Amino acid sequence: MNRIQNDQAVSPDDETWMRRALTLAEEATLLGEVPVGAVLVRDGVVLGEGFNQPISSHDPTAHAEVVALRNAARSGANYRLPGTTLYVTLEPCTMCVGAMIHARVERLVYGTTEPKAGVVESQNQLAQTPYYNHTLAWEGGVLADECQRQLTTFFRERRAQAKARKQAGVLDD
Repeated sequence: MNRIQNDQAVSPDDETWMRRALTLAEEATLLGEVPVGAVLVRDGVVLGEGFNQPISSHDPTAHAEVVALRNAARSGANYRLPGTTLYVTLEPCTMCVGAMIHARVERLVYGTTEPKAGVVESQNQLAQTPYYNHTLAWEGGVLADECQRQLTTFFRERRAQAKARKQAGVLDD
């Protein structure tokens, strides 16, 4: 398993890039989206960034990871992104891991796990499945507490807003 243990030191670069992903996740929050941010880096240079925006963009594939991959592929005029590391605040879903494999991302670093839909360690462990033609190295748990806190705060506030609307008699769409 590639999960970072609590007693292991986190690379300063990993922490720096994860902090950037946390900042991007705040942009999602401002749009009312689930706060997930992603940064794709090669040799210390950002190739692409993204944050969750499926609701605001009317695009079910607009997860933070996919947005970052799209931006990097466009700017580099190549759908293959070898030698890159993708930093994301939340353990990726099936779609996002599939996109990383197809793009040939070398390494994934994420913050907190997603027990229901995460497929790196929580559910299907797709990153290390031998039948794909590319294997994705990964590390989880980088700034996990901060990443989890950001999500917990978002959902707590969202529930409070829904409760207030219900008490006020406002119907949701």
